[in-house]
Amino acid sequence: MVAATVPADVPWLTLLIVWPLIGALLLWVLPRRAADGPTAGPRRVREIALVVAVVELALAIGAAVVGFGGSMSDASLTGSYQLYESHAWIPQFGISYALGVNGVAMLLILMALVLVPLVILAAWKEQGSQNGASNRLRHYLALVLVLTSFMVAVFAARDLFLFYVVFEAMLIPVYFMIGAFGGPQRRYAAVKFLLFSLAGGLVMLVGVIVLSLHGPGGEQGFLISNLTGLDLGTGTGRWLFLAFFLAFAIKAPMFPVHSWLPDTAEQAPAGTSTLLVGVLDKVGTFGMLTLCLPLFPEASRWAAPVIIALALVSIFYGALLALGQQDMFRLVAYTSVSHFGFIVLGIFAFTSTSIAGSSFYMVNHGLSTGGLFLLVGFLVARKGSARIADFGGLQKITPVLAGTFLVVGLSALSLPGLSTFVSEFLVIVGTFGTHRPAAIIAAVGVVLAALYVLWTYQRVFTGPVRDELAETRDLSGRERWVVGPLIALMLVLGFYPAPALDLVNDPATISVTQVGVADAPDLVTVGDEGSEQ
Repeated sequence: MVAATVPADVPWLTLLIVWPLIGALLLWVLPRRAADGPTAGPRRVREIALVVAVVELALAIGAAVVGFGGSMSDASLTGSYQLYESHAWIPQFGISYALGVNGVAMLLILMALVLVPLVILAAWKEQGSQNGASNRLRHYLALVLVLTSFMVAVFAARDLFLFYVVFEAMLIPVYFMIGAFGGPQRRYAAVKFLLFSLAGGLVMLVGVIVLSLHGPGGEQGFLISNLTGLDLGTGTGRWLFLAFFLAFAIKAPMFPVHSWLPDTAEQAPAGTSTLLVGVLDKVGTFGMLTLCLPLFPEASRWAAPVIIALALVSIFYGALLALGQQDMFRLVAYTSVSHFGFIVLGIFAFTSTSIAGSSFYMVNHGLSTGGLFLLVGFLVARKGSARIADFGGLQKITPVLAGTFLVVGLSALSLPGLSTFVSEFLVIVGTFGTHRPAAIIAAVGVVLAALYVLWTYQRVFTGPVRDELAETRDLSGRERWVVGPLIALMLVLGFYPAPALDLVNDPATISVTQVGVADAPDLVTVGDEGSEQ
């Protein structure tokens, strides 16, 4: 484990955790109705939430500049943990409040904090037609801000017990965001999500406790750096690996423990699904990369063949199920099962190229899938239905909505020129160096992605206009501000991925070293200027 090299003179990460909590508290203590009229309350709630989210993003950019700016290609920065903070929390049990980010964690935090203000904008009029709209909206947006705090904390935690606490605490706001604000079967979906997540978390808790008993103990006994490189023995290490991996596979989600996701995505509000699938599910693959590999290197090598096989199954299973869906929310959920198969494949191929591709894929999947969920939400707001059969011919009357859906969909199928192509290409090429048959099989899965994206676009937007859709409005200015930044990022990172790749390349090389395997020769190199050779 590479030690932290840049302490935080300003506690940037703590600031990023605390600021959204302050915003959520402010929303909850606001008067229920403003003095100047019944509509001022909702407007004020929205404005406060948006300002808090935008300030949070600005703080994160400042933290990235302080921690990594000016020398992104320097392994001493991107490969180590920056902005490091460590304070005694419960020293009697060896638990610390320790935070730090490497290039991968920083990139995921930035991606999450880009999505949050867009989700708030997308929910600008959510629940607006119901009684008590202001009160419902304040609770929903406050939960979004609480979740924002937890998302930063889970990617920044460098104490294993702190990581576990935040890993479980994230369930609370998401449970209420689904159960209180979702569709007709929202309670069923919320309970199913909670039960799956709690089951995985409880298994991981046993692993956390057992691992700590094998550690050095002391007041910092749960620091991840102090638990890396332990001599656990073959049997113990493998059982502990399975305990952690199961929790992360459920969170990811990965076949065969994925079944909670389609039900949840179908019933949750579009913004909730955006954060759940776009960000929270990345905690699963992030945990595989930053905990399973360095803590259990022998077990990771031992389990890799089976995990790669499951990743391939996920790629095809998710894509084939997506082709058969009639509900667009469920369709996007199953596409994510397929995409997570690519991410897991790259991690357990154990090459620096494939791991860098998987790390970048986590970010790009958040952008493309988040965009799809938000656009489906806009369609549902117009029609009141997410069924594909209820649409048709919208391209003629909503050209901007059709165009943005097509671009975001093309990103999901990894069209060259859009950011997802770069990451998927690196995963396949990196995997080819060590697991050639798996790489070839995974490449076939790309064709299925083209089928489910283009066929959905054809059914929803082409053909004759359905009579009941003739008055459907195109994207409003607010809605264009929701999807515009996502498309801009997809294009920028598609043509110039170097800044992101500079953040993930060195951590990927370190991960290969930690697992204890020889890196495969590079079939492709991405230079400092972002050119592929």
